[in-house]
Amino acid sequence: MTYQLPDLPYAYYALEPFIDKETMQIHHDKHHATYVEKLNASIEECNGCSDKSIEELLLSIHQIPEHVRQAVINNGGGHANHSLYWIIMGANGKKQPEGKLADDIKTTFGSFDQFKAELTAQAISRFGSGWAWLNVSEKGQLHIETTINQDSPLLKGHKPLLCLDVWEHAYYLKYKNKRADYIEAWWNVVNWNKVEELYNQFKK
Repeated sequence: MTYQLPDLPYAYYALEPFIDKETMQIHHDKHHATYVEKLNASIEECNGCSDKSIEELLLSIHQIPEHVRQAVINNGGGHANHSLYWIIMGANGKKQPEGKLADDIKTTFGSFDQFKAELTAQAISRFGSGWAWLNVSEKGQLHIETTINQDSPLLKGHKPLLCLDVWEHAYYLKYKNKRADYIEAWWNVVNWNKVEELYNQFKK
């Protein structure tokens, strides 16, 4: 078995005007596809690696042979991160979560607006390429973190719920160097139904 590039769950243009069609095409068909291709190449000599889901592969990173471990971190992370990124976005969704996730965000961060402001601030200040996340910790607590390059929270045993790609290829065609403008626009395409689904699955 080899890892596969997942289809987008919507058309390339579906997130316009917030994320443009050309960016989505290049980001998914070129960048994500390259991570998948390089991941498959990196595990060719790793017995049993291809039998694991991408989440299992990253959660067991210290069991991966050292000579391919960094390639798996880079390309396996790129695959896992982007696979989540596509599904937690969508068009015409609600503006904030409901139910248990909404309650726990309020308990943890004070309010949804405070959560949004903190994740935005961390995403803007992430130096260089990387990601901003809403995760569930090993102790079951919501928290915000950022990661460098394609590192995944799974490497720390954290459960990712929401991810924001702040590599320049995610926004440069439309927003140029204005990362803050891209982040402000991105909040309009968060698929909170999917994020709630992931959180409820974890809570079970």
